[in-house]
Amino acid sequence: MGAATKILDTVLDRAVVPGYTKIGFAVRSKFWAADPAPGALDGKTAVVTGANSGLGRATVTELARLGATVHMIVRDPAKGERARDEIAAQLPGAHLEIGECDVSSLASVRAFAAAFTEAHGSLDVLVHNAGSLPPSRSETPEGNEITLATHVLGPFLLTGLLRPALAAARGRVIFVTSGGMYAARLHSEDPQYRHGEYKGGKAYARTKRMQVVLAEQWAQRLTDDGISVHSTHPGWADTPGVTGSLPGFNKVMGPLLRTPAQGADTIVWLAAADKPGHSSGGFWHDRRVRPTHYLPWQHDDPQDRKELWDLCVRETGLVI
Repeated sequence: MGAATKILDTVLDRAVVPGYTKIGFAVRSKFWAADPAPGALDGKTAVVTGANSGLGRATVTELARLGATVHMIVRDPAKGERARDEIAAQLPGAHLEIGECDVSSLASVRAFAAAFTEAHGSLDVLVHNAGSLPPSRSETPEGNEITLATHVLGPFLLTGLLRPALAAARGRVIFVTSGGMYAARLHSEDPQYRHGEYKGGKAYARTKRMQVVLAEQWAQRLTDDGISVHSTHPGWADTPGVTGSLPGFNKVMGPLLRTPAQGADTIVWLAAADKPGHSSGGFWHDRRVRPTHYLPWQHDDPQDRKELWDLCVRETGLVI
């Protein structure tokens, strides 16, 4: 990337709106890193959570197109089977499996991980895509706030339980996070959001910040296993989650929203391209590592980072 294109790329990133929409995608795609080679994932195995719609479904489609056997992890098997059949009609010969798991439920995560590990010796790609943006505070049966459980605790436990399978393949872990994390500061007090007025958007931003920090921490811990870990912001995409949770935003930004396939592009690139396998811990957008903070207040206190990791270990019971 030349100096001029780097400047243009940075301007798009700092300006937010053009960079996160289909405008940024159209401009950057003219000069970004090369596509994964055809058949890059032949013989590989991938797990994608939240796989039946939106970014998850688009990710499944493109991973399968590159040759991967993709395990579509869904809460509702019937919806998952419909999505699988539709993808299979689009891609005859695609290798697609349905796995039932509610990522917000630690018991469900344990059950899925045990079944997968028993059936498969290795895992090449794990994509944490399942998301939640509730209008009001609710808890899982295990007593965890639903956004924290879906974005943080469930993926943390699943990563830890599938670590041996990932290590066997020197695999990759990808957290699908959000540029919304720039709006939140990492802080250790009240992670379950039990105090004050609950705001779904704030809970979402807080937990997305946590995902980025945890991706960095997992990258440090998994390097000796040969596992690379990344987080990525897909931009603003036209998905059922955006339509259902942010109807006002969808109405205003609709014409500029990326397609699900455009939103999934960097997820797939991180899973299949050669370059991401040689680094770990980055926060990516449109195939380029981005800063995790732009303003002084966005810097994370080391003690808060430690307490986030300790919270995840304590709540999940994961033995590291």
